[in-house]
Amino acid sequence: MDTEKKTAPSIQSSLRGHILRLPEEVYDASGIVINGRRLKSFVFTTDLAIIRNCDADAVFAVYPFTPQPVISEHILEASYIPVFCGIGGGTTKGLRTVGLAKDAEARGAMGVVLNAPISNLNLIGVAKAVDIPVVITIASEDTDISERIAAGASILNVACAADTPKVISKIRAAYPDIPIIASGGKTGESIKRTIDAGANAIVYTPPSTAELFKTLMAKYRED
Repeated sequence: MDTEKKTAPSIQSSLRGHILRLPEEVYDASGIVINGRRLKSFVFTTDLAIIRNCDADAVFAVYPFTPQPVISEHILEASYIPVFCGIGGGTTKGLRTVGLAKDAEARGAMGVVLNAPISNLNLIGVAKAVDIPVVITIASEDTDISERIAAGASILNVACAADTPKVISKIRAAYPDIPIIASGGKTGESIKRTIDAGANAIVYTPPSTAELFKTLMAKYRED
């Protein structure tokens, strides 16, 4: 039997071939299968230009302001890959997060994301209100994971800066089957460490459009 790994054929257009490509190490992740679709990489951005021009499997649309349905609406409308919408959990909480979750589901979001400060009671309310995965952010090693899972978290999003691989290893040892996505850093090496620790999928923060333009302008000047 031929066990040699086959390379997938690649096609790109002359105008749209210039896209943001995530580090190849993300493909080593197992991925998380949601309703038959396997997701290994999430691009952490609300920039529509980047969302339309990257090779990530999904969008992690979380931002540091009160979530607004109009923002989610336009991201969901513009994206051709699944979107996970941030619905608060810090400053924004209570019934508002439940309403935002229901709105995101109605507009076509594949999942919703809650920030670390959200209470377990609030998490329960969100989880009962929607039929899409609820992602809970884990920002501290001291988080009671069992309570988060019991409250309805479908997926853990580990965002513990430099301690992320260590925290993932600890969670994975106690919960072998819980889906984990995590911030993997900007290099292939750091992404590999995160996957080796037990992450099923990677959240990748892309360069800003200003940084990407700087590289492109340098090339234009050379030409």
